[in-house]
Amino acid sequence: MITLFYDAQCPLCVAEMRKLKKADLRDEVQLVDIHDSQTMAAYPQVQFSAANRILHAVDEQGQLYLGLDATVRVWRQVGKMRWLAVLRWPVIKWFADIAYRLFARYRLPVSRLLMPSQCANNQCRNPKS
Repeated sequence: MITLFYDAQCPLCVAEMRKLKKADLRDEVQLVDIHDSQTMAAYPQVQFSAANRILHAVDEQGQLYLGLDATVRVWRQVGKMRWLAVLRWPVIKWFADIAYRLFARYRLPVSRLLMPSQCANNQCRNPKS
């Protein structure tokens, strides 16, 4: 079992989580919405502000995975998308991590662009700090 923390207010993120759960035939991935403060309280090692910047995953041993490491780990857990491991190769990892961080930072505007019907009522706007 592995727990993945994601932004349920991001339509692209939700679409990816649906795809992941569809592939999770043995129910090995638990999804946690980072906006669910009650559930998040059970995971003190995962802070909302950090999880809102990049994906976080925690396995049964308490090992924390971040960003693309989390993505690769959860897809490996369900036995799909094995090609993602290429993104962890040393030569590719650096570039892939930069691309991931850019996507993660702009996931809401990208959602607004690609999925406008899912972004009604300003759902896909970054909250003001």
